[in-house]
Amino acid sequence: MKNLLWFTFGIVGGFVIAHLVDKNPAGHDALAEIDARIGEFTDRIGEAYRDQESRLGQIVDDAKDAVARAADAAADSARSAE
Repeated sequence: MKNLLWFTFGIVGGFVIAHLVDKNPAGHDALAEIDARIGEFTDRIGEAYRDQESRLGQIVDDAKDAVARAADAAADSARSAE
């Protein structure tokens, strides 16, 4: 319970400090720059995630195709052995 109290205090304190800093024009500019950098960072992370997801999807599709070809080849071999 004590940890929850400190956590809540930290969140509220952070909001209060951010509000006070945002009132100052220089502070407002600093917070805007931080926000822009965070946005740029999340955009890069999202792009990297989508690229990786695409690569892994291609690997899975290639593996499925290879398994299907192997199954077809095994079925053809079994038919010709009969």
